[in-house]
Amino acid sequence: MLVLFIRDETTKAGLKRAVVGVSGGVDSAVTVALAGEALGAENVLGLFTPYRHSSAESRAHAKALATKLGFTLEEVPITKQIEAYFADNGGDTAHRVRVGNKMARERKSIEYDRSWPDGLVIGTSNKTELLLGYGTQFGDMACAINPIGDLYKTQLRELATHLGIPGEIVRKPPTAELWVGQTDEDELGFTYADADLILYHMVDRRLRPSELIAAGFDAALVTRIREMVRKSHYKRVMPLIAKVSLRTVGHDFLYPRDWEAD
Repeated sequence: MLVLFIRDETTKAGLKRAVVGVSGGVDSAVTVALAGEALGAENVLGLFTPYRHSSAESRAHAKALATKLGFTLEEVPITKQIEAYFADNGGDTAHRVRVGNKMARERKSIEYDRSWPDGLVIGTSNKTELLLGYGTQFGDMACAINPIGDLYKTQLRELATHLGIPGEIVRKPPTAELWVGQTDEDELGFTYADADLILYHMVDRRLRPSELIAAGFDAALVTRIREMVRKSHYKRVMPLIAKVSLRTVGHDFLYPRDWEAD
């Protein structure tokens, strides 16, 4: 299903290539594997875009994945442009989240540039990240299509194993390496496994927080996760347009993006 999704949506757009940001982590590994199966490895470009504190392990994992799956991997460092920007816009006093967001958007800008003229940027954000808003708007969350956005992190790990992604990639602690020592779960304050269980019951099964708490889930964690979902909704939708006309994009002009002329 996911392979057909990539193939069909790429064909509908009149394109033939996929561009994927390959970080050395499990999300991008699954995405690039699916893209290769859908379009052929020769039509997939993986981009490894390190900052100065990106780990040697991430580079090694990205290269090993490219060798295993047969797609082209290019390394495009982002240190110079990030540091050039902050030299005049906060310097060493810039908050690390600002720097991390800038890094994510620079990486995505490179992916979109390299997708010209016949490629689609394929997303690598999983369902857990999207629901929690754990990502940078118009950065790592940006894409043309996303084959893994309806898979929770725990489901994605299972799919990775099924696809033959190397175990060291599947098992390693998730991190965007936005600063030294950063990991997703340390920053979030809870594990993906705990979040996925709550999100599944809250979103997929539509249980109320009171029902989850009554079932034995930690009240503070349920409340925190619910608030993260609620407050990050703007990241999951197109920009809201103020309606002033008879037919407005996103309100009542809702044709599918591949609609055809009469």
